[in-house]
Amino acid sequence: MGVVSSDKMDKTISVKVEKLVRHPVYGKYVKRVTVYKAHDEEKKARVGDKVEITETRPISKTKRWRLVRILGEAA
Repeated sequence: MGVVSSDKMDKTISVKVEKLVRHPVYGKYVKRVTVYKAHDEEKKARVGDKVEITETRPISKTKRWRLVRILGEAA
């Protein structure tokens, strides 16, 4: 589950996924962000939408994920 950060490409969205990881020395939890390129066949997702993505076969050089469903619309 992540948030759409870009929808400017044709049938492709960029999805930011945040996770908390523990710092190895200080023990403090730090936010890390990973950006995935996901296939959006119907071009439904917009910037700010919460979406669910799943792994799939390679569609292009960087696209290995596809949109499953939109969980929440952008405000």
